[in-house]
Amino acid sequence: MSTLFEAAGMGAEGRRPLADRLRPQALDEVVGQDHIIGPEGALGRMLAAGSISNVIFWGPPGSGKTTVARLLATQCEYEFEQISAIFSGVQDLRKVFDGARARRQDGFSTLLFVDEIHRFNRAQQDSFLPHMEDGTITLVGATTENPSFSLNSALLSRANVLTFRRLDADALEQLALRGEALEGRKLPLDDDARQALFTMADGDGRAVLNMIEDIFLSTVGRETLLDREGLVELVHKRAPVYDKSRDEHYNLISALHKSVRGSDPDAALYWMARMLAGGEDPLYIARRLVRMAVEEVGLADPNALVQANAARQAYELLGSPEGELALAQACIYIATAPKSNAAYAAYNSVRRSAEKYGSLPPPKHIINAPTDFMKDEGFGDGYEYDHDAEDAFSGQSYFPEEMEREHYYMPPDRGFEREIRKRLDYWAKLRIKRGGN
Repeated sequence: MSTLFEAAGMGAEGRRPLADRLRPQALDEVVGQDHIIGPEGALGRMLAAGSISNVIFWGPPGSGKTTVARLLATQCEYEFEQISAIFSGVQDLRKVFDGARARRQDGFSTLLFVDEIHRFNRAQQDSFLPHMEDGTITLVGATTENPSFSLNSALLSRANVLTFRRLDADALEQLALRGEALEGRKLPLDDDARQALFTMADGDGRAVLNMIEDIFLSTVGRETLLDREGLVELVHKRAPVYDKSRDEHYNLISALHKSVRGSDPDAALYWMARMLAGGEDPLYIARRLVRMAVEEVGLADPNALVQANAARQAYELLGSPEGELALAQACIYIATAPKSNAAYAAYNSVRRSAEKYGSLPPPKHIINAPTDFMKDEGFGDGYEYDHDAEDAFSGQSYFPEEMEREHYYMPPDRGFEREIRKRLDYWAKLRIKRGGN
Protein backbone atom coordinates (compact mmCIF):
# COMPACT_ATOMS: atom_id res chain seq x y z
CA MET A 1 0.00 0.00 0.00
CA SER A 2 1.40 3.40 -0.98
CA THR A 3 1.91 6.10 1.60
CA LEU A 4 0.56 9.63 1.37
CA PHE A 5 3.98 10.85 0.30
CA GLU A 6 4.29 8.19 -2.39
CA ALA A 7 0.79 9.03 -3.61
CA ALA A 8 1.94 12.59 -3.92
CA GLY A 9 4.88 11.42 -6.00
CA MET A 10 7.43 12.26 -3.32
CA GLY A 11 8.52 8.88 -1.96
CA ALA A 12 10.39 8.37 1.27
CA GLU A 13 12.59 11.38 0.53
CA GLY A 14 9.52 13.57 0.86
CA ARG A 15 9.43 13.04 4.60
CA ARG A 16 12.21 15.61 4.81
CA PRO A 17 11.10 19.23 4.31
CA LEU A 18 11.79 20.68 0.91
CA ALA A 19 14.05 23.35 2.42
CA ASP A 20 16.19 20.61 3.95
CA ARG A 21 16.33 18.53 0.76
CA LEU A 22 17.42 21.60 -1.20
CA ARG A 23 20.05 22.71 1.30
CA PRO A 24 23.17 23.67 -0.69
CA GLN A 25 25.99 21.14 -0.71
CA ALA A 26 28.65 23.64 -1.77
CA LEU A 27 29.17 27.37 -1.29
CA ASP A 28 28.65 28.12 -4.97
CA GLU A 29 25.09 26.80 -4.62
CA VAL A 30 24.19 29.49 -2.06
CA VAL A 31 22.03 32.19 -3.65
CA GLY A 32 21.87 35.91 -2.97
CA GLN A 33 25.14 36.32 -1.06
CA ASP A 34 27.77 36.66 -3.79
CA HIS A 35 29.08 39.82 -2.13
CA ILE A 36 30.28 37.59 0.75
CA ILE A 37 31.11 34.20 -0.75
CA GLY A 38 32.19 35.31 -4.22
CA PRO A 39 35.89 35.59 -5.17
CA GLU A 40 35.97 39.24 -4.07
CA GLY A 41 33.86 38.66 -0.98
CA ALA A 42 35.27 38.42 2.54
CA LEU A 43 34.71 34.66 2.82
CA GLY A 44 35.91 34.11 -0.73
CA ARG A 45 39.21 35.79 0.13
CA MET A 46 39.51 33.84 3.39
CA LEU A 47 39.05 30.54 1.57
CA ALA A 48 41.54 31.53 -1.09
CA ALA A 49 44.05 32.29 1.68
CA GLY A 50 43.34 28.92 3.30
CA SER A 51 42.21 30.14 6.71
CA ILE A 52 39.03 31.34 8.39
CA SER A 53 38.92 34.13 10.94
CA ASN A 54 36.27 34.70 13.58
CA VAL A 55 33.19 36.24 11.98
CA ILE A 56 29.71 37.44 12.85
CA PHE A 57 26.99 36.83 10.28
CA TRP A 58 24.39 39.59 10.51
CA GLY A 59 21.27 39.28 8.39
CA PRO A 60 17.54 38.52 8.23
CA PRO A 61 16.05 35.05 8.75
CA GLY A 62 16.31 32.68 5.80
CA SER A 63 19.29 34.41 4.19
CA GLY A 64 21.63 31.39 4.50
CA LYS A 65 23.71 32.12 7.60
CA THR A 66 23.56 28.59 9.05
CA THR A 67 24.11 26.95 5.68
CA VAL A 68 27.16 29.05 4.89
CA ALA A 69 28.69 28.31 8.29
CA ARG A 70 28.21 24.56 7.80
CA LEU A 71 29.70 24.66 4.31
CA LEU A 72 32.67 26.68 5.55
CA ALA A 73 33.48 23.97 8.08
CA THR A 74 33.15 21.27 5.44
CA GLN A 75 35.33 23.06 2.88
CA CYS A 76 38.06 23.85 5.41
CA GLU A 77 37.80 20.42 7.08
CA TYR A 78 36.89 21.84 10.48
CA GLU A 79 34.75 19.99 12.98
CA PHE A 80 31.36 21.70 12.96
CA GLU A 81 29.77 22.43 16.32
CA GLN A 82 26.42 24.23 16.49
CA ILE A 83 24.65 25.70 19.50
CA SER A 84 21.81 28.16 19.95
CA ALA A 85 22.04 30.98 22.45
CA ILE A 86 18.33 30.53 23.11
CA PHE A 87 18.73 27.01 24.50
CA SER A 88 22.33 26.96 25.74
CA GLY A 89 23.83 28.02 29.06
CA VAL A 90 27.19 28.10 30.82
CA GLN A 91 27.40 24.31 31.16
CA ASP A 92 26.77 23.83 27.44
CA LEU A 93 29.49 26.34 26.56
CA ARG A 94 31.95 24.63 28.89
CA LYS A 95 31.32 21.26 27.18
CA VAL A 96 31.82 22.83 23.75
CA PHE A 97 35.09 24.50 24.78
CA ASP A 98 36.38 21.31 26.41
CA GLY A 99 35.56 19.28 23.30
CA ALA A 100 37.23 21.81 21.02
CA ARG A 101 40.32 21.84 23.24
CA ALA A 102 40.57 18.04 23.09
CA ARG A 103 40.23 18.05 19.29
CA ARG A 104 42.90 20.72 19.04
CA GLN A 105 45.32 18.51 20.96
CA ASP A 106 44.62 15.80 18.37
CA GLY A 107 45.36 18.24 15.56
CA PHE A 108 41.77 19.06 14.53
CA SER A 109 40.18 22.51 14.32
CA THR A 110 36.66 23.40 15.49
CA LEU A 111 34.27 25.85 13.87
CA LEU A 112 31.72 26.83 16.51
CA PHE A 113 28.51 28.20 15.04
CA VAL A 114 26.42 30.12 17.57
CA ASP A 115 22.92 30.92 16.36
CA GLU A 116 21.19 34.00 17.84
CA ILE A 117 24.47 34.93 19.54
CA HIS A 118 23.01 38.27 20.62
CA ARG A 119 20.82 36.36 23.12
CA PHE A 120 23.89 35.61 25.25
CA ASN A 121 24.48 38.12 28.04
CA ARG A 122 27.71 40.10 28.45
CA ALA A 123 29.40 37.51 30.68
CA GLN A 124 28.53 34.67 28.33
CA GLN A 125 29.82 36.62 25.34
CA ASP A 126 33.05 37.36 27.21
CA SER A 127 33.54 33.63 27.83
CA PHE A 128 34.29 33.16 24.12
CA LEU A 129 37.23 35.58 24.12
CA PRO A 130 40.10 33.44 25.50
CA HIS A 131 39.13 30.48 23.31
CA MET A 132 39.01 32.69 20.22
CA GLU A 133 42.38 34.22 21.05
CA ASP A 134 44.24 30.95 21.61
CA GLY A 135 42.69 29.28 18.56
CA THR A 136 40.67 26.68 20.43
CA ILE A 137 37.65 27.65 18.36
CA THR A 138 36.92 29.63 15.25
CA LEU A 139 33.72 31.46 16.07
CA VAL A 140 30.96 32.04 13.56
CA GLY A 141 28.13 33.87 15.28
CA ALA A 142 24.77 34.54 13.63
CA THR A 143 22.43 37.34 14.58
CA THR A 144 19.41 39.15 13.20
CA GLU A 145 20.18 42.13 15.47
CA ASN A 146 22.55 44.98 14.73
CA PRO A 147 25.86 43.78 16.25
CA SER A 148 26.83 47.35 17.16
CA PHE A 149 24.06 47.36 19.77
CA SER A 150 23.66 43.69 20.68
CA LEU A 151 27.25 42.40 20.99
CA ASN A 152 30.09 43.34 23.32
CA SER A 153 32.76 45.60 21.89
CA ALA A 154 35.40 43.11 23.04
CA LEU A 155 33.79 40.36 20.99
CA LEU A 156 33.33 42.63 17.98
CA SER A 157 36.97 43.68 18.09
CA ARG A 158 37.99 40.04 17.56
CA ALA A 159 35.57 39.23 14.73
CA ASN A 160 34.67 40.55 11.30
CA VAL A 161 31.01 41.41 10.79
CA LEU A 162 29.64 40.15 7.46
CA THR A 163 26.21 41.42 6.39
CA PHE A 164 23.87 38.94 4.73
CA ARG A 165 21.23 40.46 2.46
CA ARG A 166 17.58 39.52 2.27
CA LEU A 167 17.01 37.46 -0.86
CA ASP A 168 15.77 39.46 -3.84
CA ALA A 169 13.27 38.22 -6.43
CA ASP A 170 16.01 36.73 -8.64
CA ALA A 171 17.43 34.69 -5.76
CA LEU A 172 13.97 33.49 -4.74
CA GLU A 173 13.28 32.55 -8.36
CA GLN A 174 16.39 30.37 -8.36
CA LEU A 175 15.12 28.55 -5.27
CA ALA A 176 11.71 28.09 -6.88
CA LEU A 177 13.31 26.62 -10.01
CA ARG A 178 15.30 24.17 -7.87
CA GLY A 179 12.13 23.14 -6.06
CA GLU A 180 10.35 22.59 -9.37
CA ALA A 181 13.27 20.53 -10.68
CA LEU A 182 13.24 18.34 -7.58
CA GLU A 183 9.48 17.86 -7.82
CA GLY A 184 9.56 17.32 -11.55
CA ARG A 185 6.72 19.77 -12.20
CA LYS A 186 6.04 23.49 -12.39
CA LEU A 187 4.30 25.42 -9.68
CA PRO A 188 0.63 25.79 -10.66
CA LEU A 189 0.78 29.60 -10.46
CA ASP A 190 0.15 32.27 -13.05
CA ASP A 191 2.79 34.97 -13.48
CA ASP A 192 1.12 37.40 -11.07
CA ALA A 193 0.75 34.73 -8.39
CA ARG A 194 4.38 33.68 -8.80
CA GLN A 195 5.52 37.23 -8.13
CA ALA A 196 3.10 37.43 -5.19
CA LEU A 197 4.72 34.29 -3.76
CA PHE A 198 8.09 36.03 -3.72
CA THR A 199 6.58 39.13 -2.15
CA MET A 200 5.01 37.07 0.62
CA ALA A 201 8.35 35.36 1.28
CA ASP A 202 9.70 38.79 2.23
CA GLY A 203 13.31 37.94 1.36
CA ASP A 204 13.33 34.68 3.36
CA GLY A 205 14.58 31.67 1.36
CA ARG A 206 13.38 29.12 3.90
CA ALA A 207 9.93 30.70 3.90
CA VAL A 208 9.58 30.58 0.10
CA LEU A 209 10.56 26.90 0.03
CA ASN A 210 8.08 26.08 2.81
CA MET A 211 5.31 27.83 0.87
CA ILE A 212 6.32 26.06 -2.34
CA GLU A 213 6.10 22.74 -0.50
CA ASP A 214 2.62 23.65 0.78
CA ILE A 215 1.55 24.51 -2.77
CA PHE A 216 2.82 21.22 -4.19
CA LEU A 217 1.15 19.18 -1.46
CA SER A 218 -2.15 21.04 -1.84
CA THR A 219 -2.38 20.95 -5.63
CA VAL A 220 -1.65 17.32 -6.50
CA GLY A 221 -3.53 16.61 -9.74
CA ARG A 222 -4.56 20.24 -10.20
CA GLU A 223 -4.69 21.32 -13.84
CA THR A 224 -5.64 25.01 -13.59
CA LEU A 225 -3.27 27.73 -12.41
CA LEU A 226 -3.74 29.62 -9.17
CA ASP A 227 -4.08 33.39 -9.39
CA ARG A 228 -2.90 35.81 -6.70
CA GLU A 229 -6.10 35.53 -4.65
CA GLY A 230 -6.04 31.75 -4.83
CA LEU A 231 -2.43 31.67 -3.71
CA VAL A 232 -3.09 33.91 -0.71
CA GLU A 233 -6.04 31.79 0.31
CA LEU A 234 -3.96 28.63 -0.01
CA VAL A 235 -0.80 29.57 1.88
CA HIS A 236 -2.07 32.57 3.85
CA LYS A 237 -0.21 35.86 3.96
CA ARG A 238 3.09 35.65 5.74
CA ALA A 239 3.62 38.32 8.39
CA PRO A 240 6.38 40.75 7.39
CA VAL A 241 9.66 40.60 9.28
CA TYR A 242 9.07 43.09 12.08
CA ASP A 243 9.95 42.89 15.74
CA LYS A 244 8.34 45.71 17.67
CA SER A 245 11.02 45.66 20.35
CA ARG A 246 14.16 45.24 18.28
CA ASP A 247 16.13 46.46 15.27
CA GLU A 248 13.38 46.38 12.69
CA HIS A 249 11.17 48.54 14.90
CA TYR A 250 13.80 51.27 15.09
CA ASN A 251 14.81 50.89 11.44
CA LEU A 252 11.26 51.41 10.20
CA ILE A 253 10.40 54.31 12.49
CA SER A 254 13.66 55.94 11.42
CA ALA A 255 12.68 55.42 7.77
CA LEU A 256 9.24 56.93 8.43
CA HIS A 257 10.68 59.93 10.27
CA LYS A 258 13.32 60.65 7.62
CA SER A 259 10.77 60.29 4.80
CA VAL A 260 8.56 62.88 6.50
CA ARG A 261 11.56 65.16 7.01
CA GLY A 262 12.44 64.71 3.34
CA SER A 263 8.92 65.77 2.27
CA ASP A 264 8.18 62.43 0.58
CA PRO A 265 4.59 61.51 1.48
CA ASP A 266 4.64 58.34 -0.64
CA ALA A 267 7.67 56.88 1.12
CA ALA A 268 6.32 58.00 4.49
CA LEU A 269 3.00 56.23 3.88
CA TYR A 270 4.85 53.10 2.75
CA TRP A 271 6.90 52.86 5.94
CA MET A 272 3.87 53.62 8.10
CA ALA A 273 1.92 50.86 6.36
CA ARG A 274 4.83 48.45 6.87
CA MET A 275 4.80 49.15 10.59
CA LEU A 276 1.05 48.71 10.87
CA ALA A 277 1.16 45.48 8.84
CA GLY A 278 3.83 44.20 11.22
CA GLY A 279 1.60 44.73 14.24
CA GLU A 280 2.88 48.07 15.54
CA ASP A 281 0.61 49.86 17.99
CA PRO A 282 -1.10 52.62 15.93
CA LEU A 283 -1.01 54.92 18.95
CA TYR A 284 2.78 54.62 18.98
CA ILE A 285 2.79 55.86 15.37
CA ALA A 286 0.36 58.63 16.37
CA ARG A 287 2.74 59.78 19.09
CA ARG A 288 5.63 59.76 16.64
CA LEU A 289 3.61 61.87 14.19
CA VAL A 290 3.06 64.43 16.95
CA ARG A 291 6.81 64.48 17.54
CA MET A 292 7.47 64.95 13.80
CA ALA A 293 4.98 67.80 13.60
CA VAL A 294 6.86 69.63 16.36
CA GLU A 295 10.41 68.73 15.42
CA GLU A 296 10.33 68.82 11.61
CA VAL A 297 7.60 71.38 10.84
CA GLY A 298 7.20 73.51 13.92
CA LEU A 299 5.95 77.02 13.30
CA ALA A 300 6.51 76.80 9.56
CA ASP A 301 2.98 75.35 9.64
CA PRO A 302 1.46 75.39 13.15
CA ASN A 303 -1.49 73.39 11.84
CA ALA A 304 0.73 70.30 11.49
CA LEU A 305 0.61 69.77 15.24
CA VAL A 306 -3.17 70.27 15.17
CA GLN A 307 -3.47 67.62 12.45
CA ALA A 308 -1.25 65.17 14.34
CA ASN A 309 -3.17 65.56 17.59
CA ALA A 310 -6.49 65.31 15.76
CA ALA A 311 -5.34 62.07 14.10
CA ARG A 312 -4.41 60.62 17.48
CA GLN A 313 -7.80 61.52 18.92
CA ALA A 314 -9.58 60.20 15.83
CA TYR A 315 -7.83 56.86 16.15
CA GLU A 316 -8.75 56.64 19.83
CA LEU A 317 -12.37 57.31 18.83
CA LEU A 318 -12.61 55.05 15.77
CA GLY A 319 -10.09 52.29 16.44
CA SER A 320 -8.70 50.09 13.68
CA PRO A 321 -8.96 49.96 10.72
CA GLU A 322 -10.98 53.19 10.25
CA GLY A 323 -8.74 55.22 12.54
CA GLU A 324 -5.66 54.33 10.51
CA LEU A 325 -6.94 56.59 7.73
CA ALA A 326 -6.66 59.55 10.13
CA LEU A 327 -3.03 58.59 10.77
CA ALA A 328 -2.43 58.41 7.03
CA GLN A 329 -3.96 61.86 6.57
CA ALA A 330 -1.76 63.37 9.27
CA CYS A 331 1.29 61.62 7.83
CA ILE A 332 0.61 63.15 4.40
CA TYR A 333 -0.04 66.59 5.87
CA ILE A 334 3.19 66.64 7.90
CA ALA A 335 5.25 65.26 5.02
CA THR A 336 3.95 67.92 2.62
CA ALA A 337 4.15 70.83 5.08
CA PRO A 338 6.98 73.38 4.86
CA LYS A 339 9.84 72.20 7.05
CA SER A 340 11.57 74.02 9.88
CA ASN A 341 13.53 72.86 12.89
CA ALA A 342 14.05 76.44 14.11
CA ALA A 343 12.01 75.98 17.30
CA TYR A 344 13.73 72.64 17.98
CA ALA A 345 17.17 74.17 17.44
CA ALA A 346 16.26 77.23 19.55
CA TYR A 347 15.19 75.08 22.47
CA ASN A 348 18.40 73.02 22.33
CA SER A 349 20.47 76.22 22.24
CA VAL A 350 18.66 77.86 25.13
CA ARG A 351 19.09 74.74 27.25
CA ARG A 352 22.84 75.01 26.76
CA SER A 353 22.72 78.68 27.77
CA ALA A 354 20.70 77.88 30.87
CA GLU A 355 23.35 75.35 31.92
CA LYS A 356 26.17 77.78 31.07
CA TYR A 357 24.89 80.79 33.03
CA GLY A 358 23.41 78.95 35.97
CA SER A 359 20.82 80.53 38.28
CA LEU A 360 20.94 84.16 37.17
CA PRO A 361 17.94 86.10 38.51
CA PRO A 362 15.58 88.07 36.23
CA PRO A 363 16.32 91.81 35.94
CA LYS A 364 14.74 93.76 38.80
CA HIS A 365 12.46 95.84 36.59
CA ILE A 366 10.39 92.79 35.52
CA ILE A 367 10.00 91.31 39.02
CA ASN A 368 6.77 92.21 40.79
CA ALA A 369 7.13 94.19 44.02
CA PRO A 370 4.13 93.32 46.24
CA THR A 371 5.85 94.61 49.44
CA ASP A 372 7.33 97.95 50.44
CA PHE A 373 10.68 96.27 51.10
CA MET A 374 10.84 94.98 47.52
CA LYS A 375 9.90 98.41 46.20
CA ASP A 376 12.65 99.97 48.28
CA GLU A 377 15.08 97.43 46.83
CA GLY A 378 14.18 98.55 43.33
CA PHE A 379 12.09 95.59 42.21
CA GLY A 380 9.67 96.59 39.47
CA ASP A 381 11.33 100.00 39.15
CA GLY A 382 11.39 101.21 35.55
CA TYR A 383 9.17 98.53 34.08
CA GLU A 384 7.32 99.68 30.97
CA TYR A 385 3.93 98.16 30.27
CA ASP A 386 4.16 97.13 26.63
CA HIS A 387 0.48 97.66 25.86
CA ASP A 388 0.93 101.33 26.76
CA ALA A 389 4.01 101.73 24.53
CA GLU A 390 3.93 102.81 20.89
CA ASP A 391 3.22 99.77 18.67
CA ALA A 392 2.67 97.83 21.93
CA PHE A 393 6.43 97.30 22.10
CA SER A 394 8.67 98.83 24.75
CA GLY A 395 11.98 97.31 23.62
CA GLN A 396 13.07 96.61 27.16
CA SER A 397 15.50 93.81 27.99
CA TYR A 398 14.08 90.72 29.64
CA PHE A 399 17.39 88.84 30.00
CA PRO A 400 19.33 88.70 33.27
CA GLU A 401 21.35 91.86 33.91
CA GLU A 402 24.61 89.86 33.99
CA MET A 403 23.94 88.36 30.55
CA GLU A 404 24.13 89.87 27.09
CA ARG A 405 21.11 89.47 24.85
CA GLU A 406 21.36 86.24 22.81
CA HIS A 407 19.48 85.01 19.75
CA TYR A 408 18.18 81.44 19.79
CA TYR A 409 15.15 81.36 17.53
CA MET A 410 16.13 81.88 13.88
CA PRO A 411 13.02 81.28 11.75
CA PRO A 412 13.67 80.45 8.10
CA ASP A 413 11.99 82.29 5.25
CA ARG A 414 9.47 79.46 4.73
CA GLY A 415 5.81 78.93 5.44
CA PHE A 416 4.24 80.78 8.34
CA GLU A 417 7.68 81.52 9.77
CA ARG A 418 8.22 83.97 6.91
CA GLU A 419 5.70 86.21 8.68
CA ILE A 420 7.33 85.58 12.06
CA ARG A 421 10.68 86.59 10.58
CA LYS A 422 9.19 89.89 9.43
CA ARG A 423 7.86 90.60 12.95
CA LEU A 424 11.18 89.77 14.59
CA ASP A 425 13.10 91.97 12.16
CA TYR A 426 10.65 94.83 12.79
CA TRP A 427 10.93 94.48 16.57
CA ALA A 428 14.73 94.29 16.35
CA LYS A 429 14.80 97.68 14.59
CA LEU A 430 12.44 99.17 17.19
CA ARG A 431 14.56 97.74 20.01
CA ILE A 432 17.67 99.44 18.63
CA LYS A 433 15.76 102.67 18.06
CA ARG A 434 14.48 102.68 21.64
CA GLY A 435 17.78 101.76 23.22
CA GLY A 436 17.09 98.18 24.18
CA ASN A 437 20.07 95.79 24.26
